[in-house]
Amino acid sequence: MVSLSVTEVPQRRYQTVVIATIVTLVGVRLFFAGMVPLSFDESLYWLWSKHIVGGYLDHPPVNPVLIRFGTMLFGDTQLGVRAIGVLLALPASWAIWRSGTILFNDDRVGATAALYFNLTIVMTAGSALATPDNALVVSTAFLLFTLVKLLQTGRGEWWLAIGVAFGVGMLSKYTTVFFSISILAWLLLVPEQRKWLFTPWPWISGAIAIAVFSPTLIWNAEHGWASYHYQFNRLVVRHWTLRYLGEFFATQIGMATPPIFVLGSLGLAGMMKGEGGPRSSRIFINAMVWPIVLYFVWHSFHDRVEGNWPEPIYVPFVIAAAVAAERVKWDATWAPLVSWSQRLAVPIGLGLAACLYLQAMFGVVPLGRIDPTARALGAGWNELAAKIDEIRIRIGASIVLTTEYGVAGWLEFYLPSHPPVAQINERMRYVDLPQPDPALFNGTSMYVCQTPCAAVTMLRDRFGKVDLLATLPRTRRGVTIRDYEVYGLSGPTKPVLDPP
Repeated sequence: MVSLSVTEVPQRRYQTVVIATIVTLVGVRLFFAGMVPLSFDESLYWLWSKHIVGGYLDHPPVNPVLIRFGTMLFGDTQLGVRAIGVLLALPASWAIWRSGTILFNDDRVGATAALYFNLTIVMTAGSALATPDNALVVSTAFLLFTLVKLLQTGRGEWWLAIGVAFGVGMLSKYTTVFFSISILAWLLLVPEQRKWLFTPWPWISGAIAIAVFSPTLIWNAEHGWASYHYQFNRLVVRHWTLRYLGEFFATQIGMATPPIFVLGSLGLAGMMKGEGGPRSSRIFINAMVWPIVLYFVWHSFHDRVEGNWPEPIYVPFVIAAAVAAERVKWDATWAPLVSWSQRLAVPIGLGLAACLYLQAMFGVVPLGRIDPTARALGAGWNELAAKIDEIRIRIGASIVLTTEYGVAGWLEFYLPSHPPVAQINERMRYVDLPQPDPALFNGTSMYVCQTPCAAVTMLRDRFGKVDLLATLPRTRRGVTIRDYEVYGLSGPTKPVLDPP
């Protein structure tokens, strides 16, 4: 019979509550994932999942692979597209829990980090959507865990797992490359870790990472390094501005939720001052955060930083938040702020998640065209697609065209009769997918665009006859979100689709 000390009993209760909360949140996200229409990006990734290759114009292939597994289990449904990504929150939470526990020799730090992780908008919203960022966050959790196991055991074999985790991260999203700087900084700044640089292990790890990532390297080599040109074009500085800096920080406060952002920031600062735990652990957490943060701060000086881009930092960041809440002894200046942030982390995290879910599913506040959840998540597309399909059948259009990849994906997923759909431009997105039969353009075609439609001049240059057939609203609860124009096309005068 096992007896527990007085202090162990509340600790066990806390762990049980955290586990129950995480499992419940994952269940809620599964329900949300099945109820809410796909975003325009998700519809494109779903289309890619039908034709798995080593890479795509926008991203590497892990996210389409996960979608493929989900649709094999649950069909071509919203739940099928998102299910695997939602469920991966469970092993990712375990990896963060174990990492926090090992790094600071405190299971409460691990449990609190896992709880905070699931309360961030990164997870409450991000993990419910089938995007590369979700796969990136999960792979980052396991990259962190393998590095922590290296620190704990001192066994070089863990470098093999580090290489696999890093390679999978690169197959998820290119942002993983910043963690190579983090790892190198940690090795250089911690004297007892520098020894690894003089052994074969890190170099073997790098070779493994490259091998795992090789399908994307091969695909790019065969396609003119298309995705690297596409992604790294963002590095080009065309002008300098301060207009995006405040937006960047405001967005990240929201992504973390304000209480967790406060705790994480104070945790990083406290660890930099030498508080909270072992020196190697403190340096490690900071090293895993700062390279990505500093890059995106720099990026904000010349262009907008989308809120999801820095998402992998929240894996180590929630551990820093847990350290601030559980390990650091704060003086009278900071203690009230930490105390209130700790008290508010759960209710605010749950409250923001509830507001987001209710708005996305039901449009509780009728914001119409300015509602980001409605615009991005395709609210009203089921009904709109049925009307578009009725027009297509009436005019006998054999193919549906557009010039917007989001509209193309939505048409592919939601048109009831599932006719051929093609995006006229940006054909590099579809270079490895089956190409439309040229015979489809000999009869009547249909073109769909968001208003205002800027491509009409281009259509008239490629077709002898271009007729506006209808302007259809996409609505939710009677409120218009966006209008779409539907055109009938016939008599092509030149090749309809751009070359890749």
